[in-house]
Amino acid sequence: MALDSTFWVAVSFFIFFGGLVYLKVPQKVNEILNKLILDIKNEIDESEKLRTEAKTLLDNAQKKLDTAQLTSNEILEQAKKDSDKLIIELNDKFHKSSEIKKNSVENKIAQMKDTAIKEIKIASVKIAVDSVKKIISTSVDKSKLDTLFQKNLEETKQELKKINS
Repeated sequence: MALDSTFWVAVSFFIFFGGLVYLKVPQKVNEILNKLILDIKNEIDESEKLRTEAKTLLDNAQKKLDTAQLTSNEILEQAKKDSDKLIIELNDKFHKSSEIKKNSVENKIAQMKDTAIKEIKIASVKIAVDSVKKIISTSVDKSKLDTLFQKNLEETKQELKKINS
């Protein structure tokens, strides 16, 4: 059997693989691959945890946003109710104020009317008295006038005594 090149290739092949086994290269490759697999697995687990945390944070943020939206809607509704109440109150106050002013003006008009009537009566009485004086002084003589005056003076005194008693 001649030692041809195929034989030496086979021998070198077995020596090479034997050296690899002797130096524990397959175990080291296996350990490196297992370590890489473990690192990848840990990264996947960590990314899964981060995804879960992110989802939890997103859900919390969404809940807070929904709560804030509800709160703002409630505040807006309350503000609308308060503004409506304020408008109604101001409207009522305006009507009451205008009613009070109207009554005040009507009272002033009535007072002015009463004052004018009194002044007219006083002026009428003055004119009547002056007219009666002129008529009496021109038509009645002085002695009759003095007796009439005395008589009226006595009647007035008696009436005043009755009122004071």
